[in-house]
Amino acid sequence: MEYVKLSNGIEMPILGYGVYQIAPSECERCVLDAIGVGYRSIDTAQAYFNEEGVGRAIRRCGVPRQELFVTTKVWITNAGEKRAAASIDDSLRKLQSDYADLLLIHQPFGDYYGTWRAMEEAYRAGKARAIGVSNFYPDRLTDLAECCEIKPMVNQVETHVFNQQTEARKTMEAYGVRIMSWGPFAEGRNDFFTNETLLAIGAKHGKSVAQTALRFLIQRGVAVIPKSTRIERMEENFDIFDFVLEETDMAAIAALDTGKSLFLDHTDPETVKFLLRIHQ
Repeated sequence: MEYVKLSNGIEMPILGYGVYQIAPSECERCVLDAIGVGYRSIDTAQAYFNEEGVGRAIRRCGVPRQELFVTTKVWITNAGEKRAAASIDDSLRKLQSDYADLLLIHQPFGDYYGTWRAMEEAYRAGKARAIGVSNFYPDRLTDLAECCEIKPMVNQVETHVFNQQTEARKTMEAYGVRIMSWGPFAEGRNDFFTNETLLAIGAKHGKSVAQTALRFLIQRGVAVIPKSTRIERMEENFDIFDFVLEETDMAAIAALDTGKSLFLDHTDPETVKFLLRIHQ
């Protein structure tokens, strides 16, 4: 495993396992499989409704808690200092853990300043080893970073070969924020798995499109959390540390960048309304 060092010195595995859209009934089994494969970083969220499954897997897996890196996120409906503080305690109860390794604000909407104050307090109290944000565009990240006591340590954003966050990373780096990718396979959009560039480079190294794309991201210092419910795919996604992409490979994949989201535009008022209504 390779690691990225956060601004407070904590080391986070550069490769983890995400449980977005995994049904609560399947989550425990999937996380146990992932830990068995070798994953030590597990990413969940309040809005995924499967923190309990992650918690049960953590208890059953046989790996000491301190060897795992568990991330969860505070949803918009729990925004505000008091609500967020209560929701953090609830998440820890569901995770069956005294702390989260990484606690994130899931979306830059609602009273995220109040949420951040609750997260700073959780950090000081030892309920979170690191705190950060998710889906914060450069303007929102700048606003928060300039006005808070503890700077965000991570920003988890849509990052894949078609949206490489090149410009946004400049703002993150200016504030010492490490980038973490959600959707590293673009959820198959834009003909991801049949992309000729990724197929050709993967074939040269004896690797799949998925492995090639993950390797590209981690060579750029991007932490990734690919998801699969199938153990053979978990194993494939984990098998990315035995090869290195050459400069020509990296340049060819860099040229795939469109600089645009394949999912949601967080600056679109309709997107904001949509997200604010979820789970209300």
